[in-house]
Amino acid sequence: MAMSIEELKEKILDKALNGPKAQLYVKDFHAIDPDASPRAVKNAANDLVKEGKMVFWSSGSTTMYAAKGRAKDEETREA
Repeated sequence: MAMSIEELKEKILDKALNGPKAQLYVKDFHAIDPDASPRAVKNAANDLVKEGKMVFWSSGSTTMYAAKGRAKDEETREA
């Protein structure tokens, strides 16, 4: 049985804050609840962005998600 949207958002935020990677693809969140539809997972991640808890991060060719304050800044990145 799929998690509630609030449970899913809590788990997504936890992964974004405590995971080894700072930037995550939406597909990285699918393993949190295999019973949830991909659309439900994406909607939960987008809700977290709307709430200001996460941000979109772009590499220029793809858009990823990151916990607010954890995304790497392109200007401070080493080449």
